[in-house]
Amino acid sequence: MELLGKTHMRVIGTAFALLLVTLLNSERVESRKAKVVTTSLEYNAINCRAHSASLTDFGGVGDGKTSNTKAFQSAISQLSQYASEGGSQLYVPAGKWLTGSFSLTSHFTLYLDKDAVLLASQDITEWPVLEPLPSYGRGRDAAAGRFASLIFGTNLTDVIVTGENGTIDGQGEFWWQQFHRKKLKYTRPYLIELMFSDNIQISNLTLLNSPSWNVHPVYSSNIIVQGITIFAPITSPNTDGINPDSCTNVRIEDCYIVSGDDCVAVKSGWDEYGIKFGWPTKHLVIRRLTCISPFSATIALGSEMSGGIQDVRAEDITAIQTESGVRIKTAAGRGGYVKDIYVKRMTLHTMKWAFKMTGDYNSHADSHYDPNALPEIKNINYRDVVADNVTIAARFQGISNDPFTGICIANVTLRMAVKAKKQPWTCTDIEGVTSGVNPPPCGLLPDQGPEKITACDFPADSLPIDMLELKKCTTSMTYVADKFLF
Repeated sequence: MELLGKTHMRVIGTAFALLLVTLLNSERVESRKAKVVTTSLEYNAINCRAHSASLTDFGGVGDGKTSNTKAFQSAISQLSQYASEGGSQLYVPAGKWLTGSFSLTSHFTLYLDKDAVLLASQDITEWPVLEPLPSYGRGRDAAAGRFASLIFGTNLTDVIVTGENGTIDGQGEFWWQQFHRKKLKYTRPYLIELMFSDNIQISNLTLLNSPSWNVHPVYSSNIIVQGITIFAPITSPNTDGINPDSCTNVRIEDCYIVSGDDCVAVKSGWDEYGIKFGWPTKHLVIRRLTCISPFSATIALGSEMSGGIQDVRAEDITAIQTESGVRIKTAAGRGGYVKDIYVKRMTLHTMKWAFKMTGDYNSHADSHYDPNALPEIKNINYRDVVADNVTIAARFQGISNDPFTGICIANVTLRMAVKAKKQPWTCTDIEGVTSGVNPPPCGLLPDQGPEKITACDFPADSLPIDMLELKKCTTSMTYVADKFLF
């Protein structure tokens, strides 16, 4: 009995020791899960915020597998209470944050850490369906509505999406396959879309593999898009870079874009819907843009331009292996106008066209457009352009009985490719002048002589958006880091 008692005590002691070790290890594991991190954020913004929180404060899990849609929605909903108290900021820490569509709020900043990756969900139930845009009348991919963008907002003021070059990955392959197979009932989502909003900043982010357009401000004003890097396969469908659409007072600068469509596409509505809605894009500046898009344009104006496009200023533009430098796309039935366009200091390498301007882009919203609604294209200015390895200098094709007028091209040198077309310029239904252009342009663009080399003036005044100075924002915050990082 004594021996059994001692043995029993040894078993109990061993079990207790194992239990103690287990508890200690568990405590250490829990301490890793609950690691507290303090970080400092410094960035430039249109406004700084008085209140800050981390996505992990609302149950966010950055393992790349767990859906964070509800975490984002909950965080933004709760932070919206500070709109009138200095605004709020939601910090997305390092990690891979899978999420469907979520909507922003006013007086709000979404900030992505340099090692944060937002992964767009491929669960279609996490993408609400919206009505078609009123200036389009239908979706772009299908006649019905459209999926909400990954980051969405409407009727907002003072909203910022920025970071330390954090990443938003649209995981577009899923959507591209659905598009090619014609299995989409609704138009593909964009990465960022803000509509009917004012005072917007989108900056210092990397955008990857968007399902369709990347950045789409629409029916909005006072917008800065700055320091954005965009990558999509050059064969990916409709992965436009930045598309200001029926917007006023816009500044796009210091962006690098590789895409399967136009790097910047300026728009304002489609056919009879855009004419009726009547909301132009105007007062837009684009500077220090680098573009690679072998099948599309560096800067496109249209083709959806039925609400009008006016006062666009582009300078210090670089394009490499891109189909065209500046392209105007329109057609009979579009109505609207593209006028007062100014471009200077473009450097182009390996281009199909340096300039392209055509009135036969016959993609219509439906069969109800008015074929007598003719667009007005006038006062188009290009100067100080250098290009090499160009296949075709320009294709300028206006519309019969509706010529494109006021075209001015000065101080342009295009070095043609070895296999360039024998006729570098094609011109019909246009009017304009040139000075100091090589190779010599077509007869509809007569050379005015070297004394006019400074023609095609670029406006000397500044747009209101250029007067807006960003503030330096500094925030120190403490949060519980995601357990999967440790």
